Amino acid sequence: MDSTRPTTPASTAMSVNDAITEYLTARQPQKPSPHTLAAYRRDLHTLLDHLARAERCHPHQLHISDLTPPLLRHAFAEFATDRAPTSVTRAWSTWNGFFGFLVANNLTDGNPMPAVPRPRPKPHQPKPLIGEDTPEQLLAALAAGCRRARDPWPQRDFAVLALALLTGLRSTEMLDLTVDSLGGRPGERRIRVHGKGNTTRSLPIEPPLEALIDDYLHSRATRFDHTPTGSDALLVDNRNRALRRGGLQYLVRQCYKHAGIHDRVARGTLVHALRHTFATRLAEDGASVTEIMHLLGHAAITSSQTYIDTTAAAQRDAARSNRTYTTLRDLTQPPSTTT
Repeated sequence: MDSTRPTTPASTAMSVNDAITEYLTARQPQKPSPHTLAAYRRDLHTLLDHLARAERCHPHQLHISDLTPPLLRHAFAEFATDRAPTSVTRAWSTWNGFFGFLVANNLTDGNPMPAVPRPRPKPHQPKPLIGEDTPEQLLAALAAGCRRARDPWPQRDFAVLALALLTGLRSTEMLDLTVDSLGGRPGERRIRVHGKGNTTRSLPIEPPLEALIDDYLHSRATRFDHTPTGSDALLVDNRNRALRRGGLQYLVRQCYKHAGIHDRVARGTLVHALRHTFATRLAEDGASVTEIMHLLGHAAITSSQTYIDTTAAAQRDAARSNRTYTTLRDLTQPPSTTT
């Protein structure tokens, strides 16, 4: 890189690095989740690296005045070579919002992003686990024994996979759960979820899943000689630290391999395949579109419709109708004794 590239005086232009910092700071009052902020930061700095390479300079030497439409088009073309259209579109939106901030704060004269092409993602198609009995095979394998691991923890693995299959939570929603997210009386437990757009929803937890989570929490208290409470993360790694995105993906991938179903998962889905399986089975088993929308945390049935609420009883009936619960009841019910 050309380290002798002249810099623009601070009085005439701000460095892109500094502008990114100001932009992310300005987002804080809107209370985006840490995962959302991390995604903004990643998209901004990754593309900044492409911009700097195109200009043969270090990223910190680029100034806002350097960001011309031709340079941005070149950087986005390079950025898109090994990424899915959805990732490119998300990055485009992030940079569009970034320039909107710069224009609003008189740091640049205009937004060049309309001159930068962005891909048109294909319409969203559900990608559940492939095979009618695949969810049952996954749960049965986890109930039968430990997966191969340096430090196996079957109670945690079983609880994580069952929680995803029977609530349809997004990865970020699962990682944001705390012990306090669980509430309600035994047999009528619910889980409070912090979702997209700083929204919350409350989902019913049926007794078989409740028992599985309680078993996991008991094993955790024994494993670390500490009873988790309050704001402690609900899902943790083998060092009792809050489970992160990479750790969750690795855990789910290894559980798929353990169950012999790794070839029945659509490419790039992992945790999301469990969410799609949850929604697909609800629809197949008679839940209404409105109930599915609320359980998944979607804002509306279509982009033009407003929020549609359902009653707590209807939500619980819809969740109970999921036939995966039948398998979980059979696997977790203690064997009957004869007299």
